[in-house]
Amino acid sequence: MTYGIAIDIGTSGSRAHAVDLSDGRIISTVTTECHPLPGANVMDHLTFCINVGNDVAHRILMDTENKVIDALGIDKHKIEKVSICGNPIQLSLFQGIPVDDLAFAGENAKREKGIKEQKRDAGVFSAVDVGLDVPDGTELYVPPAIRHEIGADALAMMYKSGFLEQKANCMVTDYGTNAEMALKVGDDIYTGSAAAGPAMEGQSIRCGMLASPGAISDLEYDFAWKCKVLDDSITPQDGDTFDFSLGMQTAEGPMHGKAKGITGTGVVAAVAVAQYDHLWKKGKLATEDGKLHLQDGVYVDSKDISEAAKAIGAMRAGHFTLLEHAGIKFDEMRVMYMAGASGTYVDAMKARDIGLIPPSSTEIYQWGNTSLAMATDILRKPELLDELQGIANGIRANHIMFASDKVFEQIYMQELSYWDEGMSMEMYNRNNAMVGIQELPKPKGRANVHRMVARDIPDLGEKGLTIIHNIGTQLVGKMDGCTGCKKCQAECPEKALTISDDKVITVQTKNCLGTACYRCQMSCPAKVYQYNKLQLVDN
Repeated sequence: MTYGIAIDIGTSGSRAHAVDLSDGRIISTVTTECHPLPGANVMDHLTFCINVGNDVAHRILMDTENKVIDALGIDKHKIEKVSICGNPIQLSLFQGIPVDDLAFAGENAKREKGIKEQKRDAGVFSAVDVGLDVPDGTELYVPPAIRHEIGADALAMMYKSGFLEQKANCMVTDYGTNAEMALKVGDDIYTGSAAAGPAMEGQSIRCGMLASPGAISDLEYDFAWKCKVLDDSITPQDGDTFDFSLGMQTAEGPMHGKAKGITGTGVVAAVAVAQYDHLWKKGKLATEDGKLHLQDGVYVDSKDISEAAKAIGAMRAGHFTLLEHAGIKFDEMRVMYMAGASGTYVDAMKARDIGLIPPSSTEIYQWGNTSLAMATDILRKPELLDELQGIANGIRANHIMFASDKVFEQIYMQELSYWDEGMSMEMYNRNNAMVGIQELPKPKGRANVHRMVARDIPDLGEKGLTIIHNIGTQLVGKMDGCTGCKKCQAECPEKALTISDDKVITVQTKNCLGTACYRCQMSCPAKVYQYNKLQLVDN
């Protein structure tokens, strides 16, 4: 028996299959609990890479990928092929390709800085040369980016979902920390990527976790709100039931006692419940203690809802922006494809009600992890690489940089006012009309929802799922003038930082939010803490 390894590197972590190359069977599956680099989104990872150097970031990531392969539980001497998929930044870090060209928008800025555009076409490489602990001669298959901003993961969501074959106007979104999205109008495709933040993956949430056993993934209404909890096969099962208007549990379910936290889709459901039950008022939960208490001590508080609202606002702003650039009204776009873990487990109607899906969507298709699925397809059929390169070359993509786009800016500011300040939807639409942007219609009726897979990773293999936690490394340092007050430690929202009695600061890279946070540095009373002066500890 010989094996292939399919790997998807996402902003929130890695997922991998071991595949029997003789028959294409999936043997086992491994996921990490998070990404080993500091940061909550790809821009944080990019910034960390530029600050510490490509080689250091590459070594940290490869250490994790080798741990992933070890955890698959197969004979590594029999590995012959590895395929990889992910966004351009993650694949560049994996291959050791410079990322400078991804850090700057605009040809003039790149020319001024002498930055060379990197080639990111499909190819077959040496898996050993990139740092994988596999036998000599193991081939590494890398699918193409469409353009350097639109990576293999975006191609995967278009290719695996059926988006490219759809004749009607349609949209696809991979619901994650870095939300890739595309709108197809005829033969034209408009793409963008919204830095939605980690809430969609259950991170930066008090009781948050990735989609894994014990995660509350939804709240289902049946005269009261019933928690749905993921079992050992990552399939939602019935949990406890609650009446939030009364603030009490009404019944225990089969998964009672088994909830460990809440994933991004569960947070989406909590946002919907807060709206349905009129519990969200001007940026706060109108409950006795500002929390929605779920089962087994898991709760969602006002800060969690606010974090989720930022992600919802970024995605709705992205959808608005694609439609405006294409000259399409909401009512002319009715077909929606959802990819990723959040796109799988989320209740599509709740997602549409709160703004994660365009309100005009009447046909909704929910897919799983299309990036890992495409990497697995490549192992089974290596010639698929040539087909994917042809598809990438043929896509007439109009990429929109949301960070500098006026439509995105207008809508995102409106979203913040709507969620945090109680702006009415009437005022929201009036403000849009003043700058020539279409109004946001209300959702009408029920959409036809097609669940194409039962879970994010449909086939876990005969050995099932393993989740690994021991990844990443440490940043350490001492700051001249440090008083040892430990304010930085107290302020760290992810508990990634500790400071010893002799004033040595230690940061766990896998838990740190990096440039998205810097609360440790900003909270220093003596103003001597400098995050970038911390030194990397090699494993």
